[in-house]
Parts: sequence; C-alpha cells; structure tokens
Amino acid sequence: MLNHLVAHTDAHDLRARLEWGQPGLTIVDVRDRFTYNHGHITGAMPMPIDDLASRAKASLHQKRDIYVYGENDEQTAHAAQLLRDAGFIHVSEIIGGLSAWQTAGGAVEGV
Repeated sequence: MLNHLVAHTDAHDLRARLEWGQPGLTIVDVRDRFTYNHGHITGAMPMPIDDLASRAKASLHQKRDIYVYGENDEQTAHAAQLLRDAGFIHVSEIIGGLSAWQTAGGAVEGV
C-alpha cells in the first residue's frame, strides 16, 4: 500500500480532511500535560514526548494516519521521527502546531 500521507501537513489541509469526515486519523499532542490542558486541538490525544513511543505503541495502530504537533516545529519533527522509528509509517507533522490550527479556524479545547 502506498503512503499518501505527506510528511508535513498544513493546518488548513488537516481541517479540510476532518470537515470532509475522512476517518482513520489520530492527532497526537506531544507537549507536556499542563500545556495540553491549557489548550489543544479538539480530539487530540495527549502523549508527552518523553514517553511518546511506548504510549503510541500501546494505543495506536501502526498503519493509522497520525498527525503530530508539539511546542514548536522542532519538537514536532523530533516527535514524528520518534514515531517513525517506533514503526509508525503514516506520520505527518502539523506545521505551526496549535497556533497554525487556530489561525486556520480549527476547533480547540481547554482554551
């Protein structure tokens, strides 16, 4: 099966995918729990980067589309690499993270 998930995702594209009701994706927030609780993309799963690989392996299917974001694009890229190294093949970084998501008009919780 070909991997059609791009390595970097624009928040507008992800929002469009959700609005079209395309299932089979998970959004992962790798920031610390306090920051997550303060505000995150609606439906995002909290998986702090320190135990990301073990938590992802325990709760996510390896062929599922995973969109990941962190404090900044550097943390996001690191998290995506950790997931790829753990065997996840459909991983995409949300460029600009939460602020880009909010700019795109995406729904947030905890703000």
